[in-house]
This record gives sequence, C-alpha cells and structure tokens, in this order.
Amino acid sequence: MSTATPGASRSLLPSRASLNRKRNLVGWAFLMPATILITVMSFYPMVQAFLLSMKTGRGSRLSFADPLWFNYERLMGDEIFLMTLKNTFIYLIIQVPIMLVLALILAVLLNNPTLKWKSMWRTAIFLPCAVSLVSYSLVFRTMFATDGFVNDVLMSIGFIDSPVNWLGQPDTARFVIILGLLWRWTGYNMVFFLAGLQTIDRSTLEAARIDGAGPFKTFWYVTVPQLKPMILLTAIMSTNGTLQLFDESWNLTKGGPAYTSMTMSHYLYELSFLKNPNFGYAAAISYVILILVAILAFIQMKVGDKRD
Repeated sequence: MSTATPGASRSLLPSRASLNRKRNLVGWAFLMPATILITVMSFYPMVQAFLLSMKTGRGSRLSFADPLWFNYERLMGDEIFLMTLKNTFIYLIIQVPIMLVLALILAVLLNNPTLKWKSMWRTAIFLPCAVSLVSYSLVFRTMFATDGFVNDVLMSIGFIDSPVNWLGQPDTARFVIILGLLWRWTGYNMVFFLAGLQTIDRSTLEAARIDGAGPFKTFWYVTVPQLKPMILLTAIMSTNGTLQLFDESWNLTKGGPAYTSMTMSHYLYELSFLKNPNFGYAAAISYVILILVAILAFIQMKVGDKRD
C-alpha cells in the first residue's frame, strides 16, 4: 500500500494566494457590468458636459470658446443667473433647517410607544412624498390663486381685506414654493429619523432619566448625539435636492414674476430647451451646480462627522 508524502499532499492543495486571486477575479466579474454601465451612462456624459461647457454657439453650431472659460466668466455678469442663484440659496437657507427640525420633532412624537394609531399618523405624514411632483404643484397653484381657497379662507376669517396675489409677487411666490417643499418633503425626512430612533439603545434614555435629566435634556444630550449620522445624511440629501430644485419653480410660479422665484435648474432648462438653445452656457451652469453641491456636501461632512 502506497502512502502520500506530506509534501505531495500539500502540493495538491491550492495555495491561499491563488484562492484569494480567484475570489478577487470573481468579485470583479460581478462588478464589471455595473462599472461599465455607470461609466458609460454617468462619467462619460459628465466629461462630455464639461467639454460642452467650454463651447459657444447656438443650437448645433458649437465651437470651443476663446478663452475656454468664457462661459464661466459670462455667468458672473449674468443678472438672471445671479438672481436664480440667490433664489436657490433663499430656499436652501430657509426651507432645509425648518424641514429637518419639523421632521425630527415629528419623528420623536411618533416614536412614543404609548401613542395610539402610530401607523396611521406615520402614513398620513409620509403620504405627501408619494404624490406626484406635478400634481401637488398644480394643487398648490390652484389653492394660492387670486380666487383660490387660501384667499377665500383668509378673507372669511377677516385676516385680509382683499385677495393676495400670492404667485405674482416675489416674496409671496417664494413663500409658496417653500411651503410646498415643506409639505412634501418633511414626511420623507421624518422616516429617516424614525429609522434612526429605532436603533437608539433605550437603556441610555432610561439612564438619563434616572440621573434626573428632563425630557428636553434627554433629547438634546442623549438622543440627538446618537442621531448625528442620520441628521448629517438628511442634511446632505436635502441640500443637494434644493440646489437642483426644478419642479416647484416650473410648475408653481413659472419662475415669475420676472425670474424672482426661478431656480438655477429652471434657468438651465430654459436656456437649453425653451429659448434659442445655448447648450454650452447651460452646461456651464450645470457644472456650477455640481461644484456647489460638492462644496456644501464636503463642508457638511467636515462639520458633522466629528469622530473621537
């Protein structure tokens, strides 16, 4: 009877390095289809858009500008673009903090284990997020019309004497857009905070109460620190969404009156498809939006991600 030597048996077994190599190859084989699709559908268009932002001309008659950054210089003197930039930041600075605070308060209230009909309240608050952007914008446009529901109610209770032209004045038009954003997106962010609250160890809350902390101190010093990752996530998503805001500006106010409620994405759309097409200039605006999104996301990550 023949016996295998230890050296021969070891040589029959695949080495650990070859096994790791095979695992890596299998992993890359699964990743390659998605990688190719992302490259073709996302990164390649981004490079083409950047090259397009360096071209001037109308329609399809485009050529590289002289200098190449001409479109970016032109933005700094474009009063309409500067107006849309201002409008977008007004929406960002006012709407996002209010929305996140409301979402957090609602999440805490609906996370109360003694609250009855929690599922019904959660569904009711989240439902606006499931409504079509166009549909809800048209409803708000009808409600805030001169002869709409809002004016009728305010006049019936004596709050105003004559109808307010909500969509025809700069400040009130912006107010309607902010109100629409709060109505639609507060419930969406509330769901994220609810998910975060579910992961909080209840023993930490009980320990705070035993130490004599009241509801506010328990919330501020125990709950909020444990929700920091979720607060950071919702802040970044809300900021990015607001900087790219289009539907409300287009459907609610059409950017009026006189561009005073128009957003940057709305202006980009008009330059590309409504007016005499200027794709190079519109591409430059799209890259300005991208840069703003990246800068604000980076700042929020640096400010919010304080790891010990």
